[in-house]
Amino acid sequence: MRSDSVEIPDGEIELRTSRSSGPGGQHANVTASRVEATFKIDASNALDDDQKRRLRARFGPRVTAIAQDSRSQARNRALAVERLRDRVGAALRPRKRRRPTRASAASRERRLAAKRRRAEVKRARRTPGELD
Repeated sequence: MRSDSVEIPDGEIELRTSRSSGPGGQHANVTASRVEATFKIDASNALDDDQKRRLRARFGPRVTAIAQDSRSQARNRALAVERLRDRVGAALRPRKRRRPTRASAASRERRLAAKRRRAEVKRARRTPGELD
């Protein structure tokens, strides 16, 4: 499995099968088509220490992906490995830093005008004898 700059050997991905949940009739009762792909972060030789630390902070000791979309175990295996690859790749991609922004004067005025309109609606609903 390849994820941007990281190559994860297939041997480091553990695959488990089980019976899929949901509808499927008699077929679902006899086939183990659900696939769970697990990648143990600390046991990996493909990742450096910084990458392992970033993945552990996000997922804990292991990354897991499940597929039970198809009736075919082979298709679900491919989907689970692909999802696992996407999760690892997304976690290793550096996040954009947020640049603080300020609300424009016009947007502040629109917000305050909406608050004034809402207050006026509520004031109009009061009974005539209530004090302001």
